[in-house]
Amino acid sequence: MTEFVGNPLFASGGITIFEVMNELAIKHKAINLGQGAPDEDGPADIREAAAKSLTDLSNQYPPLAGVPELLQAVADHNKRFYGIEVDPKKEVLVSVGATEGLADVILGLVAPGDEVILIEPLYDSYLPMVKLAGGIPKLVRVTPPEWELPREELEAAFSEKTKLILLNSPQNPCSKVYREDELQFIADLCIKHDVIALCDEVYEHLVFDGRKHTPLMTFPGMHERTVRIGSAGKTFSLTGWKIGYITACAKLMEPIKKAHQFLVFTVSPALQHGVAFGLNKDDAYFENFTAEMEAKRDYLMKGLKEVGFDVLDSQGTYFITCDFRPLGYDCDDVEFCQIMIKEAGVVAIPVSAFYQGEDGGVRHFVRFCFCKDEAKMDEAIARMKKAFAK
Repeated sequence: MTEFVGNPLFASGGITIFEVMNELAIKHKAINLGQGAPDEDGPADIREAAAKSLTDLSNQYPPLAGVPELLQAVADHNKRFYGIEVDPKKEVLVSVGATEGLADVILGLVAPGDEVILIEPLYDSYLPMVKLAGGIPKLVRVTPPEWELPREELEAAFSEKTKLILLNSPQNPCSKVYREDELQFIADLCIKHDVIALCDEVYEHLVFDGRKHTPLMTFPGMHERTVRIGSAGKTFSLTGWKIGYITACAKLMEPIKKAHQFLVFTVSPALQHGVAFGLNKDDAYFENFTAEMEAKRDYLMKGLKEVGFDVLDSQGTYFITCDFRPLGYDCDDVEFCQIMIKEAGVVAIPVSAFYQGEDGGVRHFVRFCFCKDEAKMDEAIARMKKAFAK
């Protein structure tokens, strides 16, 4: 038998940076402030609604698109928060987390040879999915400390071959919330070049300091060319449930559903019923959720500043980006993260892991996650203060 060789797209890559750091955290008994997983489970009433569904309702295959209750809840959520009118029967799809939803959209809409614009820093599934679909990635960067959209570079990335642009706002890991003028600039380019916008909006309810999340889908001329993805995992702190939801016009949704049917076909019905209950909660839940996460952000930012990091603004998401050079280290971010695990017993993620190719001035930044309990953050700060004391 000849030597077995897997798909080169996956065989040539390593395991994700998150898994690498998780394994190091276990090995060194370190406090993990790297992975974006909350320490506390989501609301008890949402979990109880799912449990009740598990015992009282069918556990057989639900419809491909999702249970009617969740499809309606997603449509109602779009209308309530953003004024977006959608047909729940034709324009909503439930996926196994936002990651599978992204795969559905990319595999359903991108043909071999199509160009896809990606804005770095990138969530780790974006690039492999584009390549798996045969798409040609065109990378444009936002970089620290300001994370400003490079408009000339972005405009130059569009061409007659551009099929899709993928926008993550609020953006992981840089915590950037795109301003309305930036979103309008992107919308104008999409309309000019007849391009679809895939919007990863999983952190839509994690926007801080009085800012408001504005979906690109709400801009004039964008409803029919935008695909919007949300996540129950992020909105209800139930990341293990892996329930995402896609909103798109019927024309775009048709090929997206066809990709979904051959990837997973459908999604756990009990969890869908739980999420439907959650999306129907009153405004107070969403307001309190945002306020609680903002308080956690402030708590960890204060501690990181006391350690001596240069702490960048965190406008949304679970994450805080820090420059570690004020601590006296002149290494790259990967080495610094390894030093921090071994000497301080704390895990962060190197920001360069979210970029491709050349340094670009990002290799002295690390990302911390603040969706953790205060005792854990306190201990992490104490450990770093001790390890990095001048």
